[in-house]
Amino acid sequence: MKQLNGSYNLNVKKNPFSSILVKFVICFLLLGLAYRLYSSSYVQFSPVEVTTETTTINGDDDVGPQSLPPPVISGLPPVSTIDPPPEAVDVNKNTTSQAGKCNLFVGDWIPDSTGPYYSNSTCSLIEGHQNCMKNGRPDTGYIYWRWNPRDCDLPKFNAKRFLDFVRNKSLAFIGDSIMRNHAQSLVCTLSQVEEAVEVYHDKQYKSKRWSFPAHNFTLSVIWSPFLAKATIFEDDNGMSTDIIQLHLDELDAVWTQQYNNFDYLVTAGGKWFLKATVYYENNTIVGCHNCQRENITEVGFYYAYGKVINSTLKFITSSKHRVYAFLRTTTPDHFENGEWHNGGYCNRTKPFKEGEVDMNPIDEMLRKVELEEFEMASTIGSQNGITLKLFDTSYLSLLRPDGHPGAYRHFQPFAGKDRNVKVQNDCLHWCLPGPIDSWNDLMLNVLLNS
Repeated sequence: MKQLNGSYNLNVKKNPFSSILVKFVICFLLLGLAYRLYSSSYVQFSPVEVTTETTTINGDDDVGPQSLPPPVISGLPPVSTIDPPPEAVDVNKNTTSQAGKCNLFVGDWIPDSTGPYYSNSTCSLIEGHQNCMKNGRPDTGYIYWRWNPRDCDLPKFNAKRFLDFVRNKSLAFIGDSIMRNHAQSLVCTLSQVEEAVEVYHDKQYKSKRWSFPAHNFTLSVIWSPFLAKATIFEDDNGMSTDIIQLHLDELDAVWTQQYNNFDYLVTAGGKWFLKATVYYENNTIVGCHNCQRENITEVGFYYAYGKVINSTLKFITSSKHRVYAFLRTTTPDHFENGEWHNGGYCNRTKPFKEGEVDMNPIDEMLRKVELEEFEMASTIGSQNGITLKLFDTSYLSLLRPDGHPGAYRHFQPFAGKDRNVKVQNDCLHWCLPGPIDSWNDLMLNVLLNS
């Protein structure tokens, strides 16, 4: 054996008898392989095992907090308006995967000519800021896509099946206005089968509860943007008179006192943790985020976010009341060339493709906290009989810059104006109907496969 220029030159003397024997062995192996391939055509795959804001402006309670880095976008075509994609999808397919398992949250958005479950004319519960159709958004292509997991088929949401599944139960969405956005998506969808009856709202209409009497099912949204006890000095127009005070070691009683009433819940943190805030533990100041006060140590939002998510999940997994809980991951925004307060906009009209956009560093930090805390809490929960699922919608949301109200958070924002004039955009919340409706497809699939 001699090494020549980094490779090996093999000089093996041939033996006639050895050659005949080798050929015989090769023929035998090829025959065996052919038989194996033929017989494998009768093998059936097993069913899949699914494993698992922000300065308030003009009365909206989850608005971009400060100048955050925008999504990193590469090689994108110019923005253009699209018509409904012509391709239809088979909504009756079962969730299957050749690998035996499927990650529902990894995939892409595919055209869906069947369109949404509801519209602004069939659901009267859509908030004005998310009612993009009524507000005059001219393009409609954004409602003709659905989420398609990479390794399996995801059936579209079946409202009747969902209502039958949650009969005699209660479901709560606990968090900020993105959580309320999701709750209203689900209420609008379910109302196509049984009309929801609003039975409660708080003074600011941020927390609500609906009943579906025929199924004895209640759906609540509880506005608790920090999940922990917080004193917020803001009015309905987002005007602040003082810095937020957040108690990292004390959860918000607005949801913990109702906790035993719920059979299912969805919870999440969010963009509120990016606001300027003073942090307390044992009623003593322990630091702050962006408070710019000389006598208070800057510890950053990352520290506070970890403490609150940890406390929230610990409360859920150690409770004697057993619920089925989802922890939803952070929702990226899609502001370009600015933020809420300085001319940022989102006027794209079709989804990103894989590789065209990256999550910004701050959203990555929030998600990292969520994944780490979930990993620890899910182990404890399983030991205590609590089902805790990760609802990892970050990536699929990142790919939908077209699904936000943008300028159409207000009714006819360009009426009587030059269309080039700058108006405030909402690139955080979702149009209804819109991409957030696919979150219901995912939720039902996780429930049915658990």
